[in-house]
Amino acid sequence: MKSKTCLSRDPDIINSMKAMKRAARAARKLSIETGTPFYIWKDGKIVDLNRGLKHAKKPRRAGKK
Repeated sequence: MKSKTCLSRDPDIINSMKAMKRAARAARKLSIETGTPFYIWKDGKIVDLNRGLKHAKKPRRAGKK
């Protein structure tokens, strides 16, 4: 993504792209850990970035009582 100069002085607007990139990295990491697809829109098509990856599913544990 190309960097553009932000015309806003609102700190929430200025930092929103950084926050969205952090959220995307966390979502991708979680999808790899759980073995679920991670879909994005790329070149006019929906693409699963995790397709072809060997997923290392971690066993889920029951909640602690």
